Amino acid sequence: MMLHPKAVLFAGEKLFPVLPAVDHYAGSERLMTKALQLQKGLGPIFDITCDFEDGALAGADREHAEMVAGIIMSADNVFNRVGARVHDVTHPHWRQEMEVLVRIAGSRLPFITLPKASGAGDVQVQIEALREIEQRFGVDRRIRVHVLIESHGALREVWKIAGLSGVESIDFGLMDFVSSHHGAIPGSAMKSPGQFEHPLIVRAKCEITAAALACGRVPTHNVTTELKDIELIRSDARRARTEFGFLRMWSIHPNQIVPIVEAMRPDFSEVQTASEILVAAQDTDWGPIQHAGKLHDRASYRYYWELLERAHITGMDIPDEVKQRFFA
Repeated sequence: MMLHPKAVLFAGEKLFPVLPAVDHYAGSERLMTKALQLQKGLGPIFDITCDFEDGALAGADREHAEMVAGIIMSADNVFNRVGARVHDVTHPHWRQEMEVLVRIAGSRLPFITLPKASGAGDVQVQIEALREIEQRFGVDRRIRVHVLIESHGALREVWKIAGLSGVESIDFGLMDFVSSHHGAIPGSAMKSPGQFEHPLIVRAKCEITAAALACGRVPTHNVTTELKDIELIRSDARRARTEFGFLRMWSIHPNQIVPIVEAMRPDFSEVQTASEILVAAQDTDWGPIQHAGKLHDRASYRYYWELLERAHITGMDIPDEVKQRFFA
């Protein structure tokens, strides 16, 4: 029996999470339903996050939570990749939102996103509450947590936050982060090219990706404000990926999903190389091999395996033999 890369290449190590390249936000029932239909058509190449923070009407927090839980449990949610962003720890209803979500949809909820943390302590409070709620409602799985870094305190403690148990993704909240500087950072830094050039924004993005990757979390890039210029959307995603190391990016409009996915995909030639190397390595029980005149061993196998996983989850064409061996 041929051994799978996960069984051989990461023995004793915690596997790096593999998430779709896009996290698509929807705030209303109409937009959530529309996103579900799009996901059914395109496949699980993007996640959907149902938004409480910018979605719920004032005074209708419980009703909004019940609606979101119903969306998650619906037959249209065929891939179980629909999460939710609850309110921050200072909001009076964040715990109630978690309770409704876990009670109704805890069996199918992949993640909860936590916004506006002032530091690691805020995140820890909400994670501990989530674990208690899971236990109370008999949910025998640990729902992953995604954390937004959008304040001075959260950026200062991003390494602590990334190291907390249960955290899966570290997300950059660009708009709130710029606003927190009281005008010291110009509004032009909320969009391109400023968001990739202003030193304080560059510093924040580098610190987030460094902390996330070192702690085995997925770094997720902020949204682009461009809704119509597909090439600009693609360019923003490409710069986030190639210049700053982000592996995932937010979307707020259906037009953004496909160009972001395309920009986040690995280079096709590397996918071909990865396929050839991993097939040959598996055929030799993962010992060293030669490929195109170069030596490869388990160190390079790990690189090419994670590259191949990203190719698969972004919907790239992969040779049938490789699909059958590794993704069947």
